[in-house]
Amino acid sequence: MTAARPSLAALDWDQIRVFLAVARAGQLAGAAARLGLDVSTVSRRIDRLEAELGVHLFDRTREGTVATAAAEAMLVAAEDMERALAQFAAAVDAVETVAEGVVRLTAMPGVTDAFIAPALVEFHRRHPRVAIELDASVAYADLTRREADLAIRAMRPRSGDLLATRIAQTRAVPMTSPAYAAELGKLKRWTDARWIAWGAELAHIPTGRWFATHVGEVVPVLRTNHFQSQLRAAEAGLGVVLASAPFSRTHELVPITVARGLAAGWDDLPVEELWLVGHRALRTVPRVAALWEFLVEAFAAEASR
Repeated sequence: MTAARPSLAALDWDQIRVFLAVARAGQLAGAAARLGLDVSTVSRRIDRLEAELGVHLFDRTREGTVATAAAEAMLVAAEDMERALAQFAAAVDAVETVAEGVVRLTAMPGVTDAFIAPALVEFHRRHPRVAIELDASVAYADLTRREADLAIRAMRPRSGDLLATRIAQTRAVPMTSPAYAAELGKLKRWTDARWIAWGAELAHIPTGRWFATHVGEVVPVLRTNHFQSQLRAAEAGLGVVLASAPFSRTHELVPITVARGLAAGWDDLPVEELWLVGHRALRTVPRVAALWEFLVEAFAAEASR
């Protein structure tokens, strides 16, 4: 006679959330970091979940955690629960009639420093009951899992129930301090300048690829993945940085001039885009809509300058 399955009445979303984090991370430490918990807490919650379900979910090895066949079978249902909870939260948010509450926005550090943070003064004047949580990060927050409400990204998303609008399109330009630009004069070879470039982790982005193609034989005087450090070093005259043209208005930077022989490389400079992205279910929530519309307006005004 088959033993009765233990009661599942004690299960709650927090347990399922931990299960999903471990399944996705493939290790307790990674799941703990994502959840903001310590590893021992995550381990205890998985133990408790396994006890309540009467099912072994993860094999724990030196390399991490491996989902069992039972866990794999449960994963789709757990993800359905996650989506349903996000839809439930969006429905609650939609009850708002005025713009108030917190909006979480994520964007690249250079964009937040130069354009978004200063513009928030005007946003607050218009919407004093809306607070902004700004995550300046190159990492992509998962909007489907409500890790952020809105995101500014360099590429248009191709999956998920997301809405996107392009808010900027501009060419990257080699720029430096006025003094170093004058010292360089009209550049005849890309290799004649001192350069500031991305570190190895971001060498794959368009400006990194341009540098590898046209200036690759030169060792940069500075490599860093911190864009604000690149800009400040260029302002100080350390070297030439590749940055979108609007940064010449927010920093003391000027484009370098180049000889006709570098025209092909100049024409090859990458065109960069910024996309404002949000989940479809949140688009009409007043506080989210207020920030969406403000950012579209603010970047349009920046482009017209």
